[in-house]
Amino acid sequence: MTNLDHYFTNTLGFDKLFVNADSFFNNLDKFPFHNIIKDGDLDYTIELALAGFGKTDLNVQLKEGSLTIKGEKSEEKVDTKQFLHKGIGTRKFTKTFRLSDTMDIEEASFDNGILSIKLHNNLPKDKQPKNIKVK
Repeated sequence: MTNLDHYFTNTLGFDKLFVNADSFFNNLDKFPFHNIIKDGDLDYTIELALAGFGKTDLNVQLKEGSLTIKGEKSEEKVDTKQFLHKGIGTRKFTKTFRLSDTMDIEEASFDNGILSIKLHNNLPKDKQPKNIKVK
């Protein structure tokens, strides 16, 4: 850990949080560009701009709280065109998002070069906000 070492001296039981935060700060590659949208109190959408990629070039995996999206053009799909300018990036990438333990993926779709991943936060009743009546 490089960025958050000093927090360990004053905290207990937050090791996983700091490891996740540290990996976040060290994983700020901007390609591919993405949006994170809050669709409601418990619903979210992650969108990735993937012009030049096809469905078969993508791998979306959820494992141990990490949503990992990988993209790689297969050798047979590589263009042999002579570009005067190539501004659409199709290089190999890996993008990872850390999700809470209560977050579930509802669906993933790919349309017009945008990969959309719908998520829902399934908070247990004891974790949901509640109003406390003041007497």
